[in-house]
Amino acid sequence: MNKNLLRKVMFTVGALFMFAPMASAALSFPNINIGMQPANTPQDFSNGIQILIWLTILTLAPSIFIMTTAFVRIAIVLALTRQALGAGSLPPNQVLISLALILTFFVMAPTINKINKEALQPYMNNQITQQAALDRGIKPVRAFMFAQTDEKELALFVKMAKIDKPRNIDDVPTYVLIPSFIISELNTAFKIGFVIFLPFLVIDIVISSVLVSMGMMFLPPTTIALPFKLIMFVMVDGWYLIIKSLVEGFAAAS
Repeated sequence: MNKNLLRKVMFTVGALFMFAPMASAALSFPNINIGMQPANTPQDFSNGIQILIWLTILTLAPSIFIMTTAFVRIAIVLALTRQALGAGSLPPNQVLISLALILTFFVMAPTINKINKEALQPYMNNQITQQAALDRGIKPVRAFMFAQTDEKELALFVKMAKIDKPRNIDDVPTYVLIPSFIISELNTAFKIGFVIFLPFLVIDIVISSVLVSMGMMFLPPTTIALPFKLIMFVMVDGWYLIIKSLVEGFAAAS
C-alpha cells in the first residue's frame, strides 16, 4: 500500500517537472519597465513633470488635509479634554482621532460641496480645464481659512513674507494664508482648552485640600478626583457641550 502511494507521488512530481516548462512557455507575462528615458517631444516632458507634481501632492495629502481644515482645532480640544479629565489613555487615541475626523468632515461639508459643484463636476464633464478646476477648487478652502484666521496672525505673516499690503483677500497668497490659519487655530484651541480645564482644576484643588486636612497626604489626589470629574462631566453632558461649541464656533465664523 505504501509502495503504491509512493509511486503515485513520484509520478505526480515527475509530471509537474516535465510540463512546467511547457506551461510557462505558453503563458505570456507583461513586460514592466520603469526607467529614465529621454523625452521625444516637449509634451512628453511636460506630462512627466505633471505626474511628478501630482505624486508629490498625493504624498503630502494628509499634511495638506490637516493644515487647511478644522482638524487641528478639533483634535487639540479633544486631547486637552482627555488630559483635563485625568483618565490616562481613555478615550484611546484611535477614538479621539476618529471622532476628530468625523467632526472635521461634518464641519467641512459645505466647503466640500462647493468644491464638488464649482470645480470637480465641471471638470469631470469636460466643461473647464484642469487649471481652471484647481483655481475654482481652492477658493472655497481659502474662504473657510479666512473666516477662521485672525487679522493679527495674517498681518504677521504678510510682514515676514515681505510682500505688499493686500487690498483684499484675493491678494493674499495661499502660502501666507495657511500658516496664519494654523496659528489662529492653535490659539483658539488653547483658549477653549483653558475654559475646559478650569472646573476640573477646581475639583483637584478641593480634593487635595480635603486629603491634606484628613492627614492623607500620601494618597494620590488624582485617584480620588477622577470619579468626581467623571460624574460631573456626565451630569453636565460634557461631550455634547464641547462638540456643540466646536461646530457652532466654525459655523459662526463662516
